[in-house]
Amino acid sequence: MSAATTRSRTPDRLCAEAVDLARAAAEEAAAPGVVGEHEGSVSEGDRVVTHFFGCRELGYRGWRWAVTVARASRAKIVTVDEVVLLPGPDAVLAPEWVPWSERLRPGDLGPGDLLPTEADDLRLEPGYTGADEPPPNSALRPSLTEDLADLAEEEDAEVTGGTPAEQTVTPSRGSIAAVAEELGMRRARVLSRYGLHAAADRWEEAFGPKTPMAQAAPASCMSCGFLAPIGGSLGQAFGVCANEFSPADGRVVSLAYGCGGHSEAAVMPKPPQPAPPVIDETRVDPFPLRPSPDSGSVPATEDASSAELGHS
Repeated sequence: MSAATTRSRTPDRLCAEAVDLARAAAEEAAAPGVVGEHEGSVSEGDRVVTHFFGCRELGYRGWRWAVTVARASRAKIVTVDEVVLLPGPDAVLAPEWVPWSERLRPGDLGPGDLLPTEADDLRLEPGYTGADEPPPNSALRPSLTEDLADLAEEEDAEVTGGTPAEQTVTPSRGSIAAVAEELGMRRARVLSRYGLHAAADRWEEAFGPKTPMAQAAPASCMSCGFLAPIGGSLGQAFGVCANEFSPADGRVVSLAYGCGGHSEAAVMPKPPQPAPPVIDETRVDPFPLRPSPDSGSVPATEDASSAELGHS
């Protein structure tokens, strides 16, 4: 450890004792009555000390006024270097700034809002490439112009004079881009492979087979009559729900998704009925309150034989 480092850790005595000078500088920079008690000091280097004072400003809880004082070598006069309001260990700070593109969430876009799309957005790619370029066989590189002229002279062919830029441009009416523009199908950019996968993952998570609704559904959307197919490569795994009573009405759903509003839910096979009970508890067997005289084993009238046996 060098001697300069050792000296920088030890506060200069004159600078450390200049508390009143630092307080006066803080009160001059701040509003009246917002400079609190002295909260200590720290050495910033040789003959440089920063004094801290509490801040009583209502919106700056935990902040401190930092006043840095210094003195020249072999000088006895301490001067103020700077006064600044800094956050303390327990200060209330604003959250870290996040760009708007990262703060934006689905549903934040309202009427009249404009959402600019970056030129290098990974979700998009050019819709048509090479539409403004001349055909491949008409583009002559400068380095090949002389060689082609010699070849044409040997073959006794006719070559139109001038550079390729001066040649007659083939009309673009028959090009793919021109036909697409006439049909209203031309777009500057289309979804890239990354954009397709991102959209598929997002739709799969919202209305996919792993959701609780799909787990309890009688069947999947693939066999539902309310499913409206979509075109493109996404149509192989997704469709649009057109059931107004479904929680996914008007949403893009996975073909493996399902809900209780399935079109064939009413005609689905019913669960098997339990077997009829063995004991019929719906029938009543009548029992008379008084038995008939001839229902017992002993006759009601006494005779000589029964009297001897002691029957009453």
